[in-house]
Amino acid sequence: MSETHFDAVIVGSGFGGSVMAYRLAEAGLRVCLLERGKAYAPNAFPRAPYDLGRNFWDPSEGMYGMYNVWSFKGSGALVSSGLGGGSLIYANILIRKDEKWFKEDLPDGGYREWPVTCADLDPHYDAVEKMMNVQKYPRHHPPYDKTPKMLAMKEAAERLNPDRKPGLEWMPLNLAVSFRSKPVGHPDDDAPDNPPIVGAPIEEERENYHSVKLRRKMPRSTCRLCGECDIGCNFGSKNTLDYNYITAAIHQPRPADIRTLCEVKRFEPLDGRGYAVYYVLHDLEREGKKTDTSTLEQTRITCKRLVLAAGTFGTPFLLMKNGAALPRLSKRLGSRYCVNGDLLSFIIKSIEKKNGKDPPRRLDPSFGPVITSAIRFGDTLDEQGPQGRGFYVEDGGNPYLVSWLTEISGFPSFLSRTFQFLKIIAKYRLGLRNDADLGAEISDLIGPSNSSKSSMPVLTMGRDVPNARLFLKDGRLECDWNLKSSQEYYDRIRRSVKAITRALNAEYMDNPSYAWNFHQVLTAHPLGGCPMAETADEGVVDSHGETFGQPGLYIVDGSVMPGPVGPNPSLTIAAFADRSADHIIAQHKGEKS
Repeated sequence: MSETHFDAVIVGSGFGGSVMAYRLAEAGLRVCLLERGKAYAPNAFPRAPYDLGRNFWDPSEGMYGMYNVWSFKGSGALVSSGLGGGSLIYANILIRKDEKWFKEDLPDGGYREWPVTCADLDPHYDAVEKMMNVQKYPRHHPPYDKTPKMLAMKEAAERLNPDRKPGLEWMPLNLAVSFRSKPVGHPDDDAPDNPPIVGAPIEEERENYHSVKLRRKMPRSTCRLCGECDIGCNFGSKNTLDYNYITAAIHQPRPADIRTLCEVKRFEPLDGRGYAVYYVLHDLEREGKKTDTSTLEQTRITCKRLVLAAGTFGTPFLLMKNGAALPRLSKRLGSRYCVNGDLLSFIIKSIEKKNGKDPPRRLDPSFGPVITSAIRFGDTLDEQGPQGRGFYVEDGGNPYLVSWLTEISGFPSFLSRTFQFLKIIAKYRLGLRNDADLGAEISDLIGPSNSSKSSMPVLTMGRDVPNARLFLKDGRLECDWNLKSSQEYYDRIRRSVKAITRALNAEYMDNPSYAWNFHQVLTAHPLGGCPMAETADEGVVDSHGETFGQPGLYIVDGSVMPGPVGPNPSLTIAAFADRSADHIIAQHKGEKS
């Protein structure tokens, strides 16, 4: 950490910050990336109950984990802290924003085009997919072809739309997961000389970030189909940003300076061109101890360009807290917030109708990656009739630990099985039974596990109305998003997921937060707050992410989206950052010439 001046300082290492760090370092710029969280090498993600319980971000309470949970009146959100940002906890989905969805409804009717189009982002989508080794789930190869939840979603779509009319279609999704040992050239590649293999060593072109920093080999393996994507992949199967963009950034002739556990507190324009950035260094020696973080010493570095990629909550919060130093910033700061139409719900107690019997249907959400496929429900923007605002319903998965908890939660039946098992043990001890082979009895104790095997979560995301606002209240971030403006959209989602549920002979269940907590919607994809627009009267940044009124200050995270992306937004954020990097590099070269 000896250097103190850079061509660019990047705040945050998610899909915007990591892409920017690599692209600028590749172009020869002096780059410093500041990430508040820590790095997670293979096998570093916690699994024990105590460690999982402390795996949250709250330095004042001595917690430096990766989950950062926000709860507002109308919405809650889960975001990530750690090197790689949201890629550490997301479900690996990298799909493009629908071409006709690059527009937003106006309050008085009609539409407004986004400042960027699908054509603008297409070459950047291509670049990100290649860099992140995106692959389709290999559903035609065993054992992947027997993934129950994926097959169930496909069957449900076929039952709901047997004639395959436009407006409802099942699709496999592009995943940033390594199913094959060698990189693929295209998501649809199915080369026979590079077959999908469970748990095989991954061949890397260069030492990954963790191998370099820890000075020992940190091997990775292909997907083990364990459903643990969202709690951190301990096998390195997920192609998280630390394994590609950040790794590439440190292998340049002028390596990017990657600083973890460095939380930016403030920044200010310099008298000349550029910015001063102030951050505190968190010390893992303080883990488990309460700390008054306001007393921590601040380190100052300077830069020609400052790139904010601290996330939809982090970036607006930093800008609002530093408002006095940025008087020319657009008054639209905090506007056009949305939750990307997210809704979590559950399909439970699915049964199969065959031969006059109704056995539980196996959905097995713990087999495979968290998400493999989706049913896309059309949008009026598709120009195929007035369908409403569109969305994707995706099959959900969970770790085996959650399946065990699901079984134990059915306490009365579990207690009855336990009592029967203890009676057998007592008879054996009292000499009333001489059969010491307890295999069948232990199997009965575990039970048929119908609850966990015949249920699964489903995750929906799409186009809610982006008319909410982020703002400060008593120095803390607040949000006024509520369900009212998007009620018609959410009603359509619930009707559609219930239809999928009926197609699978199952029952529908809302997530508890929605059902019991005044219709609070939980999101993993908060967007907006620093929306891109054509002018400062309409937004905070231009189509390249540069802020109006503050030259050299860029924003490249989800906060720049002027509305919902629709499908999972990670790829669109990364593609936007890649395009923004082109703009900065061109500026830099122009200044040098």
